[in-house]
Amino acid sequence: MDDVSAHGHPHGHAHGHADGRARLSLDLTPVHPNGGEVARDITEESGDGAAGGASGETITLEQKVLAKNEDLAGRNRRWLVAQGIVAVNVMSSPGAGKTTLLERTIGDLAGRRPVSVVEGDQETMLDADRIRRTGCPVVQVNTGAGCHLDAEMMRGALTTLSPAPGSLVLVENVGNLVCPALFDLGERSRVVVISVTEGSDKPLKYPYMFAAADLIVINKIDLLPYVDFDVAQCERYARSVNPHVRVLVVSATTGEGMGDWYGWVAEQG
Repeated sequence: MDDVSAHGHPHGHAHGHADGRARLSLDLTPVHPNGGEVARDITEESGDGAAGGASGETITLEQKVLAKNEDLAGRNRRWLVAQGIVAVNVMSSPGAGKTTLLERTIGDLAGRRPVSVVEGDQETMLDADRIRRTGCPVVQVNTGAGCHLDAEMMRGALTTLSPAPGSLVLVENVGNLVCPALFDLGERSRVVVISVTEGSDKPLKYPYMFAAADLIVINKIDLLPYVDFDVAQCERYARSVNPHVRVLVVSATTGEGMGDWYGWVAEQG
């Protein structure tokens, strides 16, 4: 992975484990794109009767983290395209069924094309262990206090995985409907998974996430008889923030609708 691995990893390092598991440990200190920590501009304002001549401070955090991330994401994307690798960023709130969706996808696509997985969580190896039991190569990225993956974490994961040319890389982002939408990883496509155990109004409550999606997967439809969830209304809300987004309705548990999901994955390249 020449373009990706040619740069150092000051904030992410791959570590081997005695049982063969791979984990990335990340230092999440914000970094200015020109190097160093994020700059803090502090302006003192004088006030009447204030001891020491200052009644308050206006603290501005100059955040250019996204600019640095965009640059790294571009490098990731160029490398992935050159290798013919399709990376799909799967995002959702916690418990929407991302891991189950990936487990079934890996099993059903076995023999069609090589698949590897990047697992994002704040802590534990639990999801990576579930994926590993399918026989699929996987690397766990633990973000600690961080609520999302970023392009540098993705770069480290790709270096560790070394996915085969022409393969599919499925990225299970940290369970969160806010932050992951802001950080490009260099992926080909973005998928938002929502389960019927959540409210139909999630696209209105978290519009940026749904507006950033190439595909919305409504999961756990086998539970529809037991929950108050309006599929048609959820689709209308989703298209109110993203008029051209595709919506698929599936059950990763029973397999219902999964053929449409595999068809969409095949369309990505």
